[in-house]
Amino acid sequence: MNIKKNINKILYLFLFSHLLLWTLVPSLSNTNLPLDTIEALAWGSNLDWGFNKHPPLSAFAVEFFFNIFGNNDWAYYLLSQIFVLITFFFVWKFSNEILEDKIYSLLSILLLVGIYFYNFTTPEFNVNVSQLPFWALSVYFFWRGLNLNKNIDWILFGVFSSLGFLSKYLFIYILIALFIFFIFNFKNYQKCLKGYLLSILISLILLIPHFLWLFENNFATIFYGLNRSGLSEFNMINHFKNPIELFIKQAIILIPFFLMIFTILKKIKIKINTKNKKVIFLLSINFIPILLILATSLFAGAKIRTMWMTPFYLFFGTLFLFIFKNFIDLKKIKRFYYIFLFFFILSPVLYSVVSLADKTKRTDYPGKEIARLVQNKWDDNFSNEIKIVIGDEWYAGNLSYHLYSRPIWVNDLKNKAANISEDEGVIYTGNPKILKKICPGVFGTIKPVGYCMIGKR
Repeated sequence: MNIKKNINKILYLFLFSHLLLWTLVPSLSNTNLPLDTIEALAWGSNLDWGFNKHPPLSAFAVEFFFNIFGNNDWAYYLLSQIFVLITFFFVWKFSNEILEDKIYSLLSILLLVGIYFYNFTTPEFNVNVSQLPFWALSVYFFWRGLNLNKNIDWILFGVFSSLGFLSKYLFIYILIALFIFFIFNFKNYQKCLKGYLLSILISLILLIPHFLWLFENNFATIFYGLNRSGLSEFNMINHFKNPIELFIKQAIILIPFFLMIFTILKKIKIKINTKNKKVIFLLSINFIPILLILATSLFAGAKIRTMWMTPFYLFFGTLFLFIFKNFIDLKKIKRFYYIFLFFFILSPVLYSVVSLADKTKRTDYPGKEIARLVQNKWDDNFSNEIKIVIGDEWYAGNLSYHLYSRPIWVNDLKNKAANISEDEGVIYTGNPKILKKICPGVFGTIKPVGYCMIGKR
């Protein structure tokens, strides 16, 4: 196939193949949905403007799909790939404007196959995948806002910025990078100030419900993030150990990416024109977020988990193609194409092998079968439907997802117990030894979890 003459066909073939492959492979190899997806579904059953671990957008997305597809696992693998494809498409659109050559724009997307964040980890729909399209969309419309200064672009930037923040607070790193670029290039973009301020105002308005939720819930998500990164515990060695570990892991992850790009270079020669606004913008959106998160790890001693870096490399292909544009040999494109296909096929094969060989993973949890057993015991003892399940997001969340009545999930009732009517069937999940002692209804155990059922006889 002549790539130069079939760029659009290859792009759409790649996008469709990616969606089909990464929807089918986990659907066929997994028994149960991954932890983070079940967690989002648990939150989605009882929607709010925030949850104990994360802001609400991932829960909104899965609940929207649940109302259409119900508890069909393939739908949530499809949802994840839709988010990834939107991301790829807008990276492509942005690359078209930066590189001004469709073949290079295509390469900027194909290069992402060399980064496992955009293939191997995508079946698990979670907050990291959730923020991907908004990261790409925010960069794209910010760039358009700077160059066209149209209100519609600034409005869309404001909307997508808020949606990204509602996916995960880590989104703030790309917003800070864009802010720094704007401030340091203010003379060139002074005319855009009004539009930029409009986008900020729109973002803040859209975020008001979540901010109110934060105040009402004692900033639960923020404290969870601090605890998760180890910031709540001071240890001087973490200020050196954690950033070094982060740097090494990221370097290893990027090896396939650089292998792919080096195959099409005549020679490796870095030439950066610091007066070129495009290259400065590319350096800003790619390296400022990474430097900021390294600084967070270095100065705060925070442990940055590998998956938190998921959106940080979306524009790496665009950056390195722009830098090496004069040294790319398109005669070597066939070799690049073979290496791309190798990684494109290798990732789902490895995913399948790991999934089928290792039977201790959460995706092998018999959630559907356990829900059936629980439902049978409920039907033998009670006449009403199960309306509420109580417990952690995994065990109780799986019940919420698999039971046909789609009960809402809550972590605990706290002071809400008095508000439950007699007709609302409730199942508590948790430590079987404790539940057995205090259960006022029907008790059962499916190791390692106990189930206390309270319903109408």
